[in-house]
Amino acid sequence: MRSFRLFTALAASVLLVGCSSLDALNPFSTPAPKMAPLPEFKAAATLSPVWSAKIGDAEIYHFEPAIIDGEVIAAAADGDVARFGGGQARWRVRIADGLTAGVGADAALAVVVNGQGEVIALDAASGSERWRSKVNAEVLAAPGVAKDFVVVRSSDNRVFGLDRKDGKLLWTYRRTTPALTLRNQSGMLIENNVAVLGFPGGKLAAFDLNNGGLIWELSVALPAGATELERIADVVGDPVLHRQTLCAAAFQGRVSCFDVTNGKTLWSRPLSARGGISRDVRQVYVTEDVDAVTALDAFSGASMWRQDQLVRRQLSAPLAVEAGVVVGDAEGYVHLLGRDNGAFIGRAATDGSAIIAAPRAAGDQVVVQTRAGGIHVFQPR
Repeated sequence: MRSFRLFTALAASVLLVGCSSLDALNPFSTPAPKMAPLPEFKAAATLSPVWSAKIGDAEIYHFEPAIIDGEVIAAAADGDVARFGGGQARWRVRIADGLTAGVGADAALAVVVNGQGEVIALDAASGSERWRSKVNAEVLAAPGVAKDFVVVRSSDNRVFGLDRKDGKLLWTYRRTTPALTLRNQSGMLIENNVAVLGFPGGKLAAFDLNNGGLIWELSVALPAGATELERIADVVGDPVLHRQTLCAAAFQGRVSCFDVTNGKTLWSRPLSARGGISRDVRQVYVTEDVDAVTALDAFSGASMWRQDQLVRRQLSAPLAVEAGVVVGDAEGYVHLLGRDNGAFIGRAATDGSAIIAAPRAAGDQVVVQTRAGGIHVFQPR
């Protein structure tokens, strides 16, 4: 199954290359838009390299590392899973049939899913296998690990609740999927045996992990348009909780924040997000699908600033840290923007391959994983 998907993706890329070659011979063709050059600026901060390591290539998938006690657990499409501390591998294992998503982990357990739809739980300290359980579904997002449960979300929007002790399937939630959806890696937020997940159609839903029951459902955005393509309004990235405020964003939709105590919409702004959001005490940060980074007032949704000089650089989701707002791009650059105005204040290079996954915080450091499998840790100053 995994080999067939990879073959299909490669065939599609070959077809696109062929079309581009034919366009080059056509005097009437329009050149494809180029990504914006790197803007010049006077650095006001630095992203100092701390350490780097190597895991396998991501191929056609999306791999986010897990941060545990300041160390990094990362995975790759070839099945490699490793835990790194200070640039050294504490352990490394190879999972048969490859992997299709990143790592979900806590201090005791690291969980991945292979190309046959098997959920594999590893001991986070040693890498030894604890259990495996088959869900018979393609999984593109990292599993969620809770106190008593492991939560897995499939690409056809089923949600599986597994017992974290032995992987036994406890419940399954099924949801009708619209005719067209994004091939999305939308993750989840887990708090106190409640999981919050975003779905196609702009919906945000909370589940009781004890039984898979739906607790509530909120509308981040409503599908609109004359065609199925125009009506895609999938929630992207991970929902973000700050105290009693829950925020999420949708492609071709809106950014919305809710009061989790009563489900009331606090504010909602029309905006098409690509990879998700981040926030600090004062602002919500969004990567738009046009490769602009936008800051919104966290209490009203008012526009604070918009950085649009990275057009077509295929930006990652943002990460708000004390030093600024971090985003990665398709050439492996890590950009640091000022939180007050979005100006460029720092930049660092990695291995030249795309940073698709959202940057992660490890204490006051920043971790990125590139498509080529580079794990890079920076200290913003």
